[in-house]
Amino acid sequence: MKKRSLVMAGFVAALSASILLFGTLEAQASSNESDRLNAFSKFTKVVNTIERYYVDEVSIDEIMTKALNGLLSNLDAHSGYLEAQQFEEMNIKTRGEFGGLGITVGVRDGALTVIAPMEGTPADKAGLEAGDIILKIDEKATLSMGIDEAVNLMRGEPGSSVRLTIVRKTRERPFEVAIVRDIIQVQSVYAKTYRDDVLYLRVTNFDKNVADNLKKYINEHRGHTKGIVLDLRNNPGGLLDQAIATTDLFIDRGEIVSQKGRVANENRTFRASRQGSILDIPIVVLVNGGSASASEIVSGSLQDHKRAVVVGEETFGKGSVQVILPLDGPDSDAIRLTIARYYLPSGRTIQDTGVTPDVKIGRAKVKEIDDEFAIREAQLRDQLEAELRAANGEEEPEESKRDPNIITDEELREDFQLRSALGILRGLIVSRH
Repeated sequence: MKKRSLVMAGFVAALSASILLFGTLEAQASSNESDRLNAFSKFTKVVNTIERYYVDEVSIDEIMTKALNGLLSNLDAHSGYLEAQQFEEMNIKTRGEFGGLGITVGVRDGALTVIAPMEGTPADKAGLEAGDIILKIDEKATLSMGIDEAVNLMRGEPGSSVRLTIVRKTRERPFEVAIVRDIIQVQSVYAKTYRDDVLYLRVTNFDKNVADNLKKYINEHRGHTKGIVLDLRNNPGGLLDQAIATTDLFIDRGEIVSQKGRVANENRTFRASRQGSILDIPIVVLVNGGSASASEIVSGSLQDHKRAVVVGEETFGKGSVQVILPLDGPDSDAIRLTIARYYLPSGRTIQDTGVTPDVKIGRAKVKEIDDEFAIREAQLRDQLEAELRAANGEEEPEESKRDPNIITDEELREDFQLRSALGILRGLIVSRH
């Protein structure tokens, strides 16, 4: 009887706890719904007040568009609201040619900032640099301007011009740069050699053919290549699958990058495969403040796997995932929403922090003392022969003309980071062999 009483008491206690828990959950749900209704009520009151009392007449559509713009842009620098026309313009790149400047921009500390000028484009030729702040586009100030609006202002008819007011750390005052828009055509990958046994691979952005092109260049030079310099400076990113495939070229196991957000089915982990990995060649990766997104995935992952030495400057810190979500079909307004962040194999995030190089080296040139009589003995005969040919009106021999596929000493004098990277790579080659 006593045992039965204890069982009944336990049952009653469990039932009471269940009722209490259910009641608590129900109360929380009711509270959450009440909070939502109160928030919507507050928003409606503000909208009604604006409609009724604002100094200028504004339509409900204008109010809602401004409200949605403010909502999304205040979430983070990469989320945004796209009206139908903006959404259409954003899709132009996938359907045809457009005139632009060739720069990738982002918002850093509230300022419209150049992530990187693309190599060979009007912005690059005009001298824009990673980290430049765009203060004005023509006469329009960029403070509080969204990325989409800024991009639309800089895009235009090929041959037309735009004036940018630039703030640069190394200049005391803002200065103007006039740039003529052009069709943007960028060579994503090219290769050079240095002293026959070093392969220099430059990736300007991660388009759909990057990994295949890298593999092609490596295979072409595989027989005599003892080391690789992978240059990702001023590479603003591109396709995630190409960043993964590029990293996979150099490692054969483990995680490359993971993507994590609030929605479980958006969480993904990308791993290396064993097939075709190049493991016997040391690598140095060059980065700077213009290296972002996909570039940071490649450099950070190779760094975490201790597969490469990363040299240069801290990267930009763009490690978030955005999706474009049309509201009512392909011709409607849309939102660009950050849904996840990228994490490197060590668990560190790229967002806002970037990748810190193993060897920090700033941008510089090697200045040599000019002395017209200081000619090395080994160069004397060559120089005299060249002067004799010039005096006789003879052309320079074909074999002595500069090969654009070979890194010259002149290039290294202009690029101290590359010069340092080659020196570090030479040390890795010696230690390996």
